[in-house]
Amino acid sequence: MHDVIVVGGSYAGMAAALQLLRARRSVLVIDAGERRNRFSEHAYGFLGQDGVKPDDIWAQARQQLDAYPDLTWYEGQVQEILGEIGAFRVSTDKGTDFTAHRILLATGVRDELPDIPGLAERWGTSVLHCPYCHGYELHKEPIAVIAFNPISLHQAEIMPEWGPTTFFTNGTALLEDGQREHLLRSGVTLEDIRISRIEGTADVVLEDGRTLPFSAIFVVSNTYPSSGLAQAAGCALEDHPMGQQIVTSEFKETTVRGVFACGDVARVPHSVSFAVGDGVWAGMQVHRSLLDPEL
Repeated sequence: MHDVIVVGGSYAGMAAALQLLRARRSVLVIDAGERRNRFSEHAYGFLGQDGVKPDDIWAQARQQLDAYPDLTWYEGQVQEILGEIGAFRVSTDKGTDFTAHRILLATGVRDELPDIPGLAERWGTSVLHCPYCHGYELHKEPIAVIAFNPISLHQAEIMPEWGPTTFFTNGTALLEDGQREHLLRSGVTLEDIRISRIEGTADVVLEDGRTLPFSAIFVVSNTYPSSGLAQAAGCALEDHPMGQQIVTSEFKETTVRGVFACGDVARVPHSVSFAVGDGVWAGMQVHRSLLDPEL
């Protein structure tokens, strides 16, 4: 029996595993190999790794984890989590079962985007979600922001910091007069004609036939847990302005005793830096719970 099974071997899961391994606990990481930023060529805004390819960041972290003898890494998909604190059983898609005293969910999220032809195909390359992660590299060239949820308005407000910004309401954002005036004062161009499709690198084709070229398109995606695993295990979910996440306490424990969660699936906003920090805290709290089962 392992001390902890970490479900998800991306940034949050690996950061948590590192803390536990350094506490000389036996850790099994089960990873399906589907990191959220796998479509991006470079990761920016992550201290010490600014501009490095996500594959290289992940490979370096994995190499460092492999140096700890208490690590077991298993490539596969978790199908089910059963049991209770101190005696969990995890089944995988390959028919292998594992047991552990604690479970840490770092499964990440799936992104829901506006239903605009050509948008999803460019996700992570020229269709982006975080200006702090990608805005600087656009070199103050024209930027599009597409309305999709309540956070889109805030995104449009700050984007002129990175370049001339056009906000496409696209029949989604019903702006009040005061909001329109504020955006115009902030230097944002407003476009109310609906979008027909995306072409080229980041060309927005409107229903009236116009094509507006941009250096990149920003959209705040709706995010949901990447699988139904947490809910099936009895963990409560909560709504937020951009979708849903797993409910956790300040110590990263879910509503199921002994099951913890961290990273994008358990917090907003999202970035590699936030995921790593949340993973570090979660790893420490899982270790704390192993020391005192009454916690």
